[in-house]
Amino acid sequence: MGSQNSAYAGPEAVLAYLSRYTRRVAISNQRLVAFDESGVTFRYKDYRRSGPERQQAMTLSTDEFIRRFLLDVLPRRFHRIRHYALLAASSRNASLTLARALLAVAPPPDDEPLADPGDTLPPCPCCGGHMVVIETFTRWQQPRGPPPPPPSTGMIAP
Repeated sequence: MGSQNSAYAGPEAVLAYLSRYTRRVAISNQRLVAFDESGVTFRYKDYRRSGPERQQAMTLSTDEFIRRFLLDVLPRRFHRIRHYALLAASSRNASLTLARALLAVAPPPDDEPLADPGDTLPPCPCCGGHMVVIETFTRWQQPRGPPPPPPSTGMIAP
């Protein structure tokens, strides 16, 4: 929960920001310092500083702390990712270069613009972001929900 603008400093900064959250929770109990009437105080790292000044403390109102924390909670049925083996952060570039060489595949050109997918979907009404269709239904067909619980027989199990 560091600086809000650090994630917008370019692709490298976005990747560094996201990589810190791929397998950990947003904040661990060890980082919580205090909780009282004034709010929640916690420790964080300011990656723009070095040395002992890197560790900082921040106090947020309880409502703001919960709002920020819930931004990092995954929706139901989503799972945190963890890259390993070929895509491990410590050896990703070397592994991909070796894999391309073994497969005789040229690396993607850096200067070629990405193809425009011609997105025709409207933006998300909540956040304005890119909407992704995860399922479609045929016309006049209602989506099926989970089955209802079995009816109670009134008998108590032994």
